[in-house]
Amino acid sequence: MTDSPVALITGGGSGIGAATARQLVKQGYRVTITGRSEDRLRRFATELGEPEGLLVIPGSAADHDAVRTAVATTVTTFGRLDVVVANAGYATFDDLADGDPTRWDDMVLTNVLGPALLINAALPALRESKGRIVLVGSVAGHVYTPGNIYGATKWAVTGIAENTRRMVTADGIGVTLISPGATKTNFFDDAPGGLPDRDFLSAEQLGRTIVWAIGQPEGVDINTVIIRPIGQTV
Repeated sequence: MTDSPVALITGGGSGIGAATARQLVKQGYRVTITGRSEDRLRRFATELGEPEGLLVIPGSAADHDAVRTAVATTVTTFGRLDVVVANAGYATFDDLADGDPTRWDDMVLTNVLGPALLINAALPALRESKGRIVLVGSVAGHVYTPGNIYGATKWAVTGIAENTRRMVTADGIGVTLISPGATKTNFFDDAPGGLPDRDFLSAEQLGRTIVWAIGQPEGVDINTVIIRPIGQTV
């Protein structure tokens, strides 16, 4: 157990983050999950049976001190860090014309600053392990949508992923951008009208895709994966 790989996942208490954590724990990884809701993180840990190799650290992905603490605590507890998954993010479901700008600050900080802070904090440990960075983007970061502020944040994640890859590839670190289409998670809890009537991927399917990217052989770097449910055209 002490030699098993270690992953840190932001937004790990629900949705895609929890599905990824669940699958990595089953594969023998030691896993740290972070998130703003300590109750949600604890419920997930209880659901998994409080495994010895699961570390729960409450905190915002957009808080520099919280991210640095999560990385440092992970390395101190487990002795290494092999994978980080920047998963935390959300949408305000409005646009430039009629949206509420007071709600945009936190979304932009979480979706854009969050991945940058995680990369910054984790790089020393990942250089040592020649590990992997996974950024959870979105199809919205590859296609244009009228007035979409959330989409703009995911375009930023697309850029962060490639800029990071070019920065760290000489260090032996792999960088993967996973860009999901419509996925049935609590992401849509605050959407006007609730869950749209459309085809969806499941969080478990996205988790399998992330775990697949992480599990590539040494020397193989999967850069960009765009994954949609069959039936989604944009």
